[in-house]
Amino acid sequence: MAQPALNSPIHCSMLVHHPQQLAAWHRGAGISAAQFYQDVAKLAAQLPEAGEVVNLCEDRYHFAVSFAAAIVRQQVTLMPSNNTPGAVNSLLNKSQDGYCLTDQLQQGIQAQQLLYTELLNADNHDSIALPEQIEADRQVAILYTSGSTGTPKPNPKSWGELKAEAETALRRFPFLSRGVSSLVATVPAQHMYGLATSIFFPWQGGIAVHTGRPLFPADIAADLALTSAPRVLITTPLHLRACLDAGISWPEISFIISATAPLSRELAAEAEQQLQTEIYEIYGSTETGSIASRRTTMDADWTLYDGIETRQEGNQTYARGGHLPHPVLLNDKIETLSGGRFRLLGRNNDMLKIAGKRASIGDLNQKLLAIPGVIDGIFIPPENPNNEKQRLTALVVAPSLSKQEILHQLTQSIDAAFLPRPLHFVESLPRNSTGKLPREQLIKFLKTIK
Repeated sequence: MAQPALNSPIHCSMLVHHPQQLAAWHRGAGISAAQFYQDVAKLAAQLPEAGEVVNLCEDRYHFAVSFAAAIVRQQVTLMPSNNTPGAVNSLLNKSQDGYCLTDQLQQGIQAQQLLYTELLNADNHDSIALPEQIEADRQVAILYTSGSTGTPKPNPKSWGELKAEAETALRRFPFLSRGVSSLVATVPAQHMYGLATSIFFPWQGGIAVHTGRPLFPADIAADLALTSAPRVLITTPLHLRACLDAGISWPEISFIISATAPLSRELAAEAEQQLQTEIYEIYGSTETGSIASRRTTMDADWTLYDGIETRQEGNQTYARGGHLPHPVLLNDKIETLSGGRFRLLGRNNDMLKIAGKRASIGDLNQKLLAIPGVIDGIFIPPENPNNEKQRLTALVVAPSLSKQEILHQLTQSIDAAFLPRPLHFVESLPRNSTGKLPREQLIKFLKTIK
């Protein structure tokens, strides 16, 4: 098949961009939508016959081209809860013809690994015709839960569900009204938050996404500066804290979106003041995608996306409508308010009872993180939450504070029954690439301390 000329329009509904509009930024240079489609067409022609693929590409443009090429070939992209060889092998061992597509070979992966650059730079000039439309019900990905509350579970996602979520979010946040042209993300594309915000938001919003995933504050600032304004930063509370502590100058940021962990009002206020921007939080999960938001400095409660509603059934809450193809059970306890708003009360499994008193682990974590000088921290519940004689353990990253100072601050906001005994100081917590703390990893980490 002949490869289309670079300047010839390729009619495909994946992007809303015009052919010559920038779809990505790479080291300060722009990549057009026409080039993106050309790369997708060529890569799709090189992919093997298969039903499933694990996309391990670290470069965000490589990931996007590979994800799109898999869709063209009607292959489902599997996204494990992490990219370790064990997690990848566990998925592909259950697949009859699955393979890995990567931009850097990884040791320990048993399945076939194909290199993105080798496929794209193949000597032959084959390419494949791109579909003008993608069926809304076409399953394009299966994402797995993070394991924060147990064993990862599969969550199939259709093209229509991911596209509709992005379209709704683009209307909720001021992307369109401010003419946002660029986006930088500190989270990987291989998880629900990163897939939605750094792939589908740009695809459906006509935005150019930076191809990197900067981790350190100086790198985040540099990558932002390499893109055109108005620009948006997609990040986590952990990255945000590090950015504020870095003491460096920042380019103009139209607004910031944060998720994966609770963002305290104190941290949000400090970030808005220091970075001269607005901070929004997304509420959602792998099961639901994003379904609500708030501006943390202005509202403690959440507002559901247009079309989404919640329904109580006994002690359980379901979300339905909007981009959700069916009602989804939420992992959190919520209080439904008027006007599509709700108050988050904590996770279904984080309520504790000690000495006849009750508290939420989520609330305790928020109070710990709100202490000035605490960089990161977490309360760890006892293995049996119904045993009222057990004590809580807490891990904290706070090099400038003493144990007595932290305990004194906690006594101002929580009952003495829930004070952590013991309280361990650590250099860092074993958060994964999206800032979460999978329970299995946390338990292993705690054993090394004890």
